[in-house]
Amino acid sequence: MTSKHLALVGGAVACLAAVFGASIAQASPWLEPGDNQARFALQKLADRGHLDRTVSTWPVMMGSVKGALNGNSIASDAPAVGSARAYLNFEMDRQGSPGWRAEYELAAVSEPTFVRDFQAAPRENGVTSLNLQWQGEALALGLKPTFAANPEDDQSYRLDGSYIAGTAGNWVVGAGAIDRWWGPGWQSSLILSNNARPLPAVWINRKDATAPESDWLEWVGPWDFTVFAGQLIDDRVIPRAKLIGMRLTLRPIEGLDIGFSRAIMLGGQGRSEGVSTLWKAFIGDDNDTESEQPGNQLGSIDIRYGFGLGEQSLGFYTQIMGEDEAGYAPAKKSWLLGVDATSQLMDSDQQWFFEFSNTLADDILGDVSTNVAYEHSQYRTGYRYNGRNMASTFEGDAESFTVGVFNFFPEGQNLSAAVSYMDLNIDGTNNTVITADDVFYNIPSDNQQVALLSLGYGTQFLNGWLDLTAQATDKKIKFLSGEKDQWSVGAAWRYRF
Repeated sequence: MTSKHLALVGGAVACLAAVFGASIAQASPWLEPGDNQARFALQKLADRGHLDRTVSTWPVMMGSVKGALNGNSIASDAPAVGSARAYLNFEMDRQGSPGWRAEYELAAVSEPTFVRDFQAAPRENGVTSLNLQWQGEALALGLKPTFAANPEDDQSYRLDGSYIAGTAGNWVVGAGAIDRWWGPGWQSSLILSNNARPLPAVWINRKDATAPESDWLEWVGPWDFTVFAGQLIDDRVIPRAKLIGMRLTLRPIEGLDIGFSRAIMLGGQGRSEGVSTLWKAFIGDDNDTESEQPGNQLGSIDIRYGFGLGEQSLGFYTQIMGEDEAGYAPAKKSWLLGVDATSQLMDSDQQWFFEFSNTLADDILGDVSTNVAYEHSQYRTGYRYNGRNMASTFEGDAESFTVGVFNFFPEGQNLSAAVSYMDLNIDGTNNTVITADDVFYNIPSDNQQVALLSLGYGTQFLNGWLDLTAQATDKKIKFLSGEKDQWSVGAAWRYRF
C-alpha cells in the first residue's frame, strides 16, 4: 500500500467519521487472519455452543466476539474449552483495550514459499516492520511501515497492515490494506485469502453479527456482512482495474455457518466505470460480447457445520466457487471439501484437518474447462495481485490433498505439521499474460505432481515471540518466472510493547 493510497482512503474515512461523530461508539479492532490458535479457540467455542457467531469471515470483529461469549456455559465446560478461552482473553485484552500499542517484527526466509495457508509467514527473504496502533472512543488506526529485502514484486517499502476505521451504530467503516480470509478452509480459500498481499481498499462491515430483531427475519440467526472496494496496481494488461468484494454469512441454527461471496473486477484503463456498468456487473448481466462485458466475476457458496463431540468438536465444510453464473448459482465450478476436529492429548490441545481442493473448472460433476479458474478473456493478468493469486494458493487447474495438525502446549508454545500432495496446472498450459519482468509470478508453468511437507514451531524468545517454519518438496517447482528451491526455512520474531 503506497502513501498515496493511504492518504486517499484515509481522508475518505476521516471525513465519514466526522459526519457520524455524534453516533460513533468505541472503535472495534479485529482479530486478523494469520493466527491459528485464535482461530482454533473461536471455532471450538462456537462449535460447542459458547459463541453464537459466524467464524468463517476474517478479520473477526472484536465487538462480535465480546458480545456473544457465554461465560456461564464456558465455566461449565472448562475442561474442554478452558485453554481456548484463556488465549482468547489474552488477545481481546491486547487488541480491545483503548490507547496505544506497538509491535516490532523481524523476519527472514531462505525462499518465499509458493504454498501459503491461514497462518502468517514471511513473504520475502527479509522483512522488518513497526506496527503502531491506536484505539479511541471514535476511531482506531494503525500505521505499519515495512521494509522488504529482495521482494518478489519489487516493492521494498510497504504500508500493508495500515488502516483507519470508525464505527457508526453497529457498522465499521474503514480504509487501508488489511488481510482477509473468506471461507471455512484451513489450507486455502477459493474466493479470497491472505495468499497475496492485501489490497488497499475502503470497506464497511458489521461490528457485532447479532441476529435480526424482526420476527420475519429471526430465522437467519446471527449474520455478518462486509463489502470492500479497491484498485489493483498499474502493471497489468488492464491497468488500474477495480475490485469489489462482498460477503454475507448466516447462522440459522447452532453450529451451521453459510457464506455467500462475490468478487467483481471491472473498469480500468480503456474500460467503462460508469454507474450502468457497475449495475450490470452487480446483477450479473454478463451476456454482452467479450469486449463489452462489464467485468470479471467470481462467486462462491460455503457451508460449515460444527458440533460438540464429547469434550471435543468436529466439523464438516465445503466451498464451491464459480467463474460464471447460471440460474443465480455458481457455474464452471471449483470445489473445496474438508473435515476438522479437535483433541486433547498429553495436556495439550490439537486441531486436525483434512482438506481437498480442485480448481479445474467443472472437473467434478461437469465437463472440464481448462484455463478458466482465476482467468479472464479481457483481464488477462487474472485474479492476482503482485504476482500471487488472491484466492487459492495452488492457483487454477490444480488438485490438492492436505492433512494437517496444530498442537498448542499448555506453556504457550505451538507445533504444526502438514503434508500435501499437489497436481499443479493439470492441462500443462497457461493463458496468463506476464506484464512485469521484475515481479515473480507464482504460477506453475506446466503440469507437475509435487509432495510437500510443512513444519512450524512457535515459542517465547527474548521477551518476544519466535516462529520457526520449514517447507520441503520432493522436487523443484517450475513457475512462469523461474524455479524455486526444494527447501525453505524461515524465522519471524515479534516484540510487543
